[in-house]
Amino acid sequence: MASQEPPPRRRRLPPAMPREPTIPTTIIDLGDDLILDIFLRLPSLPSLVRAALACHAFLAAVRSSPAFRRRFRELHPPPLLGFFFDPNGSEMPPFTPVRRRADPDLAAAVRGADVFLTRLPCHDDAAPGWELVMCHGGNVVLFSSRTRQIAAYNPLTRALDLVPLPEEIYDSFIFLSSEEALGSFRVFASYHGKSERRPAIFSSNTMDWRILTLSEPAIEGPSTNMHDLFPGVLLNGSVYWSHKREAYILVLNTSTLQLSRIDLPVDLKGQGHAYMIGETKDGKLCIVSATGFTLSVWFRRANADGVEEWMRDNAILLEAEVLQATKGSRDNHHALKVWDVIDGIVYLSTSEAFRDRRLPSWFLSFCLETRKLEKLFHKTFDHEVFPYIMAWPPSLVRSNVIP
Repeated sequence: MASQEPPPRRRRLPPAMPREPTIPTTIIDLGDDLILDIFLRLPSLPSLVRAALACHAFLAAVRSSPAFRRRFRELHPPPLLGFFFDPNGSEMPPFTPVRRRADPDLAAAVRGADVFLTRLPCHDDAAPGWELVMCHGGNVVLFSSRTRQIAAYNPLTRALDLVPLPEEIYDSFIFLSSEEALGSFRVFASYHGKSERRPAIFSSNTMDWRILTLSEPAIEGPSTNMHDLFPGVLLNGSVYWSHKREAYILVLNTSTLQLSRIDLPVDLKGQGHAYMIGETKDGKLCIVSATGFTLSVWFRRANADGVEEWMRDNAILLEAEVLQATKGSRDNHHALKVWDVIDGIVYLSTSEAFRDRRLPSWFLSFCLETRKLEKLFHKTFDHEVFPYIMAWPPSLVRSNVIP
């Protein structure tokens, strides 16, 4: 009988060295550069606000990098939250949101905003007495003829600024706040003298009004009266007032307080309600006018003599796109009305309300860069319309603001 081999001996392993405890790596351990690179891929400003406020490290990274904020603005322009409507009466301005199911953070921003403007002082609950003037920089700017005040209210942050008005100042209001300096702002308005109207400026630093003269050397030709100008628009640090009858625009540089004039396309002379001065996505000055279903876009370029003047860039026929988007007919819509041009987006509506205010109009947006037309909502209205764009909240810019 064959002998069996003994089983192999098991080798003894040396005792295992004690391991140091493993500390898990989390996103908080990433450097600022990598965190900000991830944040650039977020879909919108509301998503960035939500992410930045998740922890102090994220918030500090966003606050510490102006270059990141500039880049994020280029990739994700501040979003449209909706439209405020001036009721041309005693009611508070109503708000209609833009509904975007694909962006829940944007929807959350709309839900959290005080679009009913509840912090505005009201001396009569039934007739608050506030007239909507403009929306800019996240602020809704209103005027009260009863209390002689200008109010600038941010529905998202609930920040409210009230400015007293002398009797001689009461229209053409422009509100300009500082993104970097907390609580610093200026108000540009019209001073009504005995025989003329001139620009007036209120500064939160001095808490006083200053009256400007229109007879500065930079202005050539006859003197300008503010009574002859359409309401101004604030673009890239300057206020632009189109003349009601002449083919020029009065320009006020808000940094230097210098006044100047630029020409207006002759085709638009005296047609201030048919066009809007605005900016492209890269901050270039433009004019967009509407005739029927055709948008005309104008830019300032050098002519053969090297002198800058307005030149029509192109004419865009939108009839087919509008009728397809709204499933309407040319007889129903008749024409388009341009309300604003912000960051290269033209906000417009069909013109049913101008024939019968009981008829709803379609509100649309049109991107000058991509030529994309977007349908927003269907609504009746009876006066002015103001797109409300979300601004960067101070908590993402300044370290002295408590989030």
